[in-house]
Amino acid sequence: MKNLCLTFLASIFFILNCSSQGKNTEIKLPYAESDFESVIDGNSTHLFTLKNKNGMVVTLTNYGAKIVSVYAPDRSGNFADVVLGFKNIAEYQKFSASHGAVVGPFANRIANAKFTIDGVEYQLPANNGKHTLHAGPSSWYKKVWDSQKNNNSVIFSLKSPDGEFGFPGNKTAKVTYTLTDANELKIDYEVTTDKACHINVTNHSYFNLRGEGNGDILNHQVVINADKSTPVDMFMIPTGEIADIRGTELDFTTPHTIGERIDAENPQLKFALGYDFNYVINKKANELALAASAFEPESGRLMEVFTTEPGVQFYTGNHLRGFETGKSGVPYTKRTGFCLETQHFPDSPNQPQFPSTLVKPGEVFKSTTIYKFSVK
Repeated sequence: MKNLCLTFLASIFFILNCSSQGKNTEIKLPYAESDFESVIDGNSTHLFTLKNKNGMVVTLTNYGAKIVSVYAPDRSGNFADVVLGFKNIAEYQKFSASHGAVVGPFANRIANAKFTIDGVEYQLPANNGKHTLHAGPSSWYKKVWDSQKNNNSVIFSLKSPDGEFGFPGNKTAKVTYTLTDANELKIDYEVTTDKACHINVTNHSYFNLRGEGNGDILNHQVVINADKSTPVDMFMIPTGEIADIRGTELDFTTPHTIGERIDAENPQLKFALGYDFNYVINKKANELALAASAFEPESGRLMEVFTTEPGVQFYTGNHLRGFETGKSGVPYTKRTGFCLETQHFPDSPNQPQFPSTLVKPGEVFKSTTIYKFSVK
């Protein structure tokens, strides 16, 4: 009789626990689809929602092909939005358009805002001192992309004409976001051009695995699968060297919290005001391999980043200043989000020893990145 009672009580506990977990998986977005319906440069913007069988939810907008939210579970089954961003199109226009965006035609920095192809010099907009950052002040992240939803994928496409932002060639870009039942957000990039052009495309999402608007990211434990990085000068332009960083404050081959060494007396950290460096991933060219991971011990959330790209830019939100108010109504201050931007190396057009970013007519730039979420 005693065993029957224990079995009955255990069954009731299981049912209640399942019911509780079911409530935890009910996600209420702090915005509506109508908040993302607008017209920019004559093109309509929209919100797209993907959901997998585990209850994970990803929302996207075709304004800049942006990731708006990623709702991932913690170790108790509670879901939180782990991506910084805003609750309507007007705020994406008012604040930083790079949040969650596809950055192109060339992500990261290009020295002196120019490069040369076949003896022809191309001048770009200088928006980072005398240098170009993320293709200039108004590039693909401020464009309205064409869009199509297919099952658990959204395909964004864009035509960028010859000379736009100073880049040669009529370019066609396609970005496909897919949410899998393995809690992976997969991003596939394709770009073609009818003139030789340097192409380097990435996603610029800021993450906080405690939840967007829930404090800083200094307790996150980061691992980066890289023995080397590309050092920078005081203007954050690569020196051209590929340096071994093992044993330095930039070494994340073993787990370290973001805050552990971020203010160390290291010249690179001083230049960047924290971490903002390209890491050379330990992998073969075009191999889909682990680039980095981040673990948040309070929630138990783990994010792993896989990519075919040769590098990953680790950035710790050093220039977030509290001027932007996020989806939860909390200002984004310094180090409240981090980026793991998969990419080719910065300033590759002017650094011939780096892996080439040149795409010629008839060639297709292809790249895949996966952000995988789990708990431990």
